[in-house]
Amino acid sequence: MNRFKYALATCGFLGAVPFAPGTFGTLGGVLIAWALAGTEQFRLWVLVAAAVVTALGIALGDWAERYADGKDPQFFVLDEVAGYLLTIWWFEGPSLLALFVAFCAFRFFDIQKPFPIRKVERVGGGAGIVLDDLVAGVYGLLVVMVPARLLIDAPWSAAS
Repeated sequence: MNRFKYALATCGFLGAVPFAPGTFGTLGGVLIAWALAGTEQFRLWVLVAAAVVTALGIALGDWAERYADGKDPQFFVLDEVAGYLLTIWWFEGPSLLALFVAFCAFRFFDIQKPFPIRKVERVGGGAGIVLDDLVAGVYGLLVVMVPARLLIDAPWSAAS
């Protein structure tokens, strides 16, 4: 096995945890977002990170499936990292609470796989591994963004 590819595919071995590897792998996205939280243009950097992780995930996805001799192996968590980064994208310099709420929203959709996530999951290879999590990330983004926008832009809020 190529240990370097395995380290990348598991996001620094987070996906190698024997239980709930997707949940632990998502923490890689949380760490990336937290590291970027103090930067100017947080949203831009999160999109860049999501694009890089997505490209890496698609490229390594085929290898991971061959290595595991199966579709979408559990240790492969770059898809969770990319999906989470889409969910957290809306927040500008997110707080720990925002990181947590985005984590919960993303994991909900990644686990439940509402339409069309399960259908997208059927796409083969690295693209199929990553695409369903990107859709879950967009669902998570909508769930955290819409209520926050309604509360922030509401006529009764202090932010208005």
